[in-house]
Order: sequence, then C-alpha cells, then structure tokens
Amino acid sequence: MSLTDYIKKRDFEQTTEPKTGKGSGKTLSFVVQRHHATSLHYDFRLELGGTLKSWAVPKGPSMNPGDKRLAMMVEDHPIDYQHFEGIIPNGNYGAGVVLIWDHGTYESLAESRADDVKTLRTGLKSGNLKFKLNGEKLKGEFALVKLHNAENNAWLLIKHNDEFALKSKYSSEDLVPADIKKMKNNKNGEATSLPDIKDKEIKKKSPTPKSTKSV
Repeated sequence: MSLTDYIKKRDFEQTTEPKTGKGSGKTLSFVVQRHHATSLHYDFRLELGGTLKSWAVPKGPSMNPGDKRLAMMVEDHPIDYQHFEGIIPNGNYGAGVVLIWDHGTYESLAESRADDVKTLRTGLKSGNLKFKLNGEKLKGEFALVKLHNAENNAWLLIKHNDEFALKSKYSSEDLVPADIKKMKNNKNGEATSLPDIKDKEIKKKSPTPKSTKSV
C-alpha cells in the first residue's frame, strides 16, 4: 500500500516521524499511541500488507465489550511508526505529544497462522476485521466493524466477550502517567522531548477479569 498521503502531509526536516520501515516477516505487530494534538485521541495501528493500517479512536480502546468505540480510519503509516513517540513540533501535521500506550503482536482468528494475512485482508475488505491482540494492556479478541451507513472511514472498535474481557468501567487515560497528561498538546512549544517516565511509569495494566466467560 502506498504511503503517498502520509509522506505528503509531513516535513521530515522538522519532524522525527519515520518515513519507512519493514516488518520482521515472522509476526504481525500492533501499536496504540496516545496522541494529544488539536484534540486528544488514540491511534490504533495494525501491521498488514507492508504498512500500518491506522484508525483514530477518540475515546481510546476498551477491554469492556459493552463499549463500542468510534474509530476513524486514516492514512496508512510506515511500519517503523510503531516505535515512534515524542513531540511533533508546532506548525507540523499532527503537532502535539505522542506516547506509545500499548504494543505487541496480533493474529487473525484463523486456526492456522499461515492463514493470518489472507484472513485479515478479507476482513478489512469486507468491513468486519476480527483479530486477537497480544499486548501489555490489550489482550484477547477484538473486532473492527465498518459503519456502512456513516462516513466511509467510520468504524467501531469492539472487545469480544472472551476470558480477558472486563465488565467494569474502562478508561485508557487511567493508564497514562501524570507527567504525560500535564503536557497536554504542548501548545506553548516548550517541550522538545517526553519526560523521563521510565522509573515512575504507571505499571498498572488492564485489570484482571474477575471471571472467565467464553464467547
């Protein structure tokens, strides 16, 4: 898939966002990035076909099957974007603060891993993309379902009711370090990098389900 739209929107002499990237070929990666730009949202990205298929999720993903989160499909991003976090300078497309909120591998719901790419491509094309995430915060089965009666790029991100599902209220913001929240979108341009949050980073992951229910 072409990265023309992605490249056209960016000045790589001013932003440290990557231009390209190549997958390992062994597993498929996913990443969720908290992006506080003009507005706060979460970017949900799945490696497929040599790029990262991307959706902007205003309220962030949820581990509660009752939450149907709007996800607006945006332009493909390069594979190396899965490693990007930091400050996008003011005056540039998407200017603001980007934090890697979750990352890991993912797979289709096919029985054989050899069928992953084919199954995922079919699901994407049909507007009913089902997959299993193996992340630090997001785990288990999810679906991205296209809203055919809405805008062409409007989807819903929904957690399946599996053994990882939660029934309690879920907010992605509860798992974000306070020092990152304080930065907001860096509108004043004072910050040039993220604060050192490694030692005081919130270690809390998605709460453990109280019961195990099958789908």
